[in-house]
Order: sequence, then structure tokens, then C-alpha cells
Amino acid sequence: MVWSANPIAFSFGSMQVHWYGIFFATGLLGAYFLGEWMFKKEGKDIKLLEPYFVYLIIGITIGARLFHVFFYDFDYFIKHPIDILKVWQGGLASHGGALGAILATYLFCKRYKLDFSWMIARVAMATMIVVGFIRIGNFFNSEIVGLPTQSAFGVVFERVDNLARHPVVLYESASYFAIFVLLFWLYNRLDSQKFTNIATGLVLTLAFVARFILEYFKTPQSEFANALPMSMGQILSLPFIFVGLFLLARGLKKG
Repeated sequence: MVWSANPIAFSFGSMQVHWYGIFFATGLLGAYFLGEWMFKKEGKDIKLLEPYFVYLIIGITIGARLFHVFFYDFDYFIKHPIDILKVWQGGLASHGGALGAILATYLFCKRYKLDFSWMIARVAMATMIVVGFIRIGNFFNSEIVGLPTQSAFGVVFERVDNLARHPVVLYESASYFAIFVLLFWLYNRLDSQKFTNIATGLVLTLAFVARFILEYFKTPQSEFANALPMSMGQILSLPFIFVGLFLLARGLKKG
């Protein structure tokens, strides 16, 4: 497959709308509608969703940007600090986005006196929709490309080079959507408390194990990590995996 898609979907005068932004917004809308459905099903006040999404978008954006700055391209941004604010030019790290989402959820639950464990379990499931669509946006940008391959899955990213490469962002997107399907099935099968007990740990474990494995198919994203036995994405995934396993074990112990 030869991929040469224009990352710009359409333009209005000088304003350009990127496919990445469209898919990001699609993921957020999907998560919002899922949240609305769960709030109604479990008798929660759906009016809280609008302020929560403000918290969430701010948390994800700040966390994802700061992780990208400090762990992936620090040498550039230390010389061009004003560019840190230019998030529309790309450069968001999913690990930081996950941490930002968790912190934003904690602050929101504290402000509105909600059960953090209940909330974060459902957010974890809905987040898989968002990151699944974000990775499709990465594909349209021809970014985070994989290593060269001779397999039938190879894609030639013409905006990068003429080599057939693993479309690793599509592998990642498929993994996240599969995790969402599993969590959605569990949500409808288990009672509310049992789902709350295991969902967060399960999502953290599965999502970041998938990320850890798929890093083997990616081109290096950080010069700093080139001298290390693992990529930066793998290094940053390990704490999330350990925390996920701990939360999952604790949740299973509760029954």
C-alpha cells in the first residue's frame, strides 16, 4: 500500500483543518456520548459531563505536551521555548496524556465530590476510544512510522521515504479499540462495583503492554533513548504497567 494522504483535510482561507484534529475531536465526541450513556444508566447527573470534559481536555493537552517536550525533544524546546505553546503543530506524548487525564479526573472528583475510583474506571474505558482515533490521525499525518518490512502489511509513506514500513500506529489503534470492546463487554456483564474494581488496572495493563510490544516495530522517537536497551516509549510504559498490575490484583482480590 502506498500512502500519500494530505494531512490537511480542508481549508477556509488561511485556516487549515487537519485530519489529526478531526480524528481527535471524533474520539472525544465518542467518549462524551459513551459517558453520557453511562451516567444515565447509573443514575448520575449528566450536567457534570460538560465541566468534566473541560478538565479532561486541559489535563490531556498539558500532560501530553509536557511529556513530549521533556522526554522526546528536550534539546529543541530548550532552545525554542515559545514553541512549547504551539500544540497545533504536533508533538503530544500519550503517556503524558494518560497522566494528565488521571490528574484532571482526580481534581474534578475532588471539586464535585464524586467517587474517584468509580469515575476513573469509566474514563479509562472511554479513553481507549480517544487514543484509538488519535492513532488514525497519526497515520494521516504519516508520523510515528514503523521499521522497514517485507511483509504484506508494509505501507510506503511517500511523505517520509520510499520504503515499505510497518503501519505501527494502525496496529496500536486496533489494540486500543480491542481493549475498549473487552471493557465494554465487561461493563455490561459485571455489576457496577466489580467493574470499578478491575477496569482501571485492566486498561493500564493491557494498553501499556500493547504499547511496550509495539515499540519494537517503531523507528526511534527520542535520541536520548538510543543509547539505552529500551525505547523512551517502553521506559515510560513500565510504571503504568506496574501500577496497572497492582490495581488489577487489588481489584480481583476484592472479588
